[in-house]
Amino acid sequence: APPPTPAPPAPESPKRAVPDYDGRGPPGAMPGDDARWIPRVLLSPAYVAAEYVLRRPIGAGVTAAEHGDWPRKIYNFFTFGAEHKAGFFPVGLVEFNFNPSVGIFGFWDDAGFKGNHLNLHVEAWPTDWLAGSITERIDLRKRQTLQLRLSGIRRPDGVFYGLGPRSLQDSQSRYGVERVEGSALFEWRPWRSSQIQAGIALRDEKTYDGYYGDDPSLTKEAETGAFAVPYGFGREYTTELNRVLFAFDTRHRGSHAGSGVRLELGGEQGSDVRNTPAAGWIRYGATLGGYADLTGRGRILGLSLTTLFADPLGSHPVPFTELVSLGGDHPMAAYFWGRLVDRSAAVATLSYSWPIGPWLDGRLELAMGNVFGVHLAAFDPSLLRVSGAFGLQVAPVIGTPLQLLVGLGTETFAQGGSIDTVRVSLGVPYTF
Repeated sequence: APPPTPAPPAPESPKRAVPDYDGRGPPGAMPGDDARWIPRVLLSPAYVAAEYVLRRPIGAGVTAAEHGDWPRKIYNFFTFGAEHKAGFFPVGLVEFNFNPSVGIFGFWDDAGFKGNHLNLHVEAWPTDWLAGSITERIDLRKRQTLQLRLSGIRRPDGVFYGLGPRSLQDSQSRYGVERVEGSALFEWRPWRSSQIQAGIALRDEKTYDGYYGDDPSLTKEAETGAFAVPYGFGREYTTELNRVLFAFDTRHRGSHAGSGVRLELGGEQGSDVRNTPAAGWIRYGATLGGYADLTGRGRILGLSLTTLFADPLGSHPVPFTELVSLGGDHPMAAYFWGRLVDRSAAVATLSYSWPIGPWLDGRLELAMGNVFGVHLAAFDPSLLRVSGAFGLQVAPVIGTPLQLLVGLGTETFAQGGSIDTVRVSLGVPYTF
């Protein structure tokens, strides 16, 4: 018998209208809806850069690294022992407008006895500069450590532009430095991320005319009238230093994630024991910062205010290498280290950091400030500069994070406020 003819499909039931749950009626046109294309067009370059140059390539790289188990394999290759308590890693730093460097970072935990940690960091660029440090950190009681450190550096490409807030980028000159320092530092972490540090150090330092590319040496640029040769240049001095730091931080211990407040007070007193008892100085400063975790997942918005001061303790001025400095690893990271130098400084910094991957973090920073004379003498808002920086950091495996930084710095507002500094660096930050 032929198969029964299938019944025709039932007609589709009409869709139910969406109830008006909030009682506000259907959405209508909002004022300005037609103008939304304006900010979308203006911000489209930033969106394309963030989405297709950063987020998607980085996300693909992080996913591939996780699937291939690259972090564990690399860590196992460079470490020794069943518990990986010793090892070494190749390191280096490439920074625009400076000599690059390559070197090695080695570590040994529980060296000789439990709680004794040794680190060795050496970097160089053939025929140009050499630097290194060896650090021993000893765990004492709970949350108390003693750090012993010996470091030295000789490099010819330091930058100097003159003192004061009005120094010009066009006055860039080079000087060399030879420095050896030994120090001891005691640290106590009494509560959460709060710290108390006290230490002493002995440093011998000498400066001389340097070189890099076509840049003039410090004395050659001074001869043009761009600036005066600063006090302390071309002489050797030996300094005994006493240091102290008090930091009250409500964030959880060992982490800068989460919301909280940090108040930091620090000071350093130095005496030139080689030349005269009258050659001494004191450096001190304070930073107050507030941080908010916007989502509870490590997206941190921060705002901090920093003031720094340097004063002589005798009849001699403060050597220029001991004055307040902005740039580099100090506030206003878009400038080269040593770009801004004088007796005091004031900086306001707005920052935003966020996790990109399991071991990769991003950071945006916008700072406004400058250096000034004695105790912020002649402070003027028109003399402020703006520093903007973007950074990526690979989470440190053994305390040596890999960082990428791109920064733009401006002239003072009085000089027009245009961008005159570009800083790009990639590598492991120095520890000397």
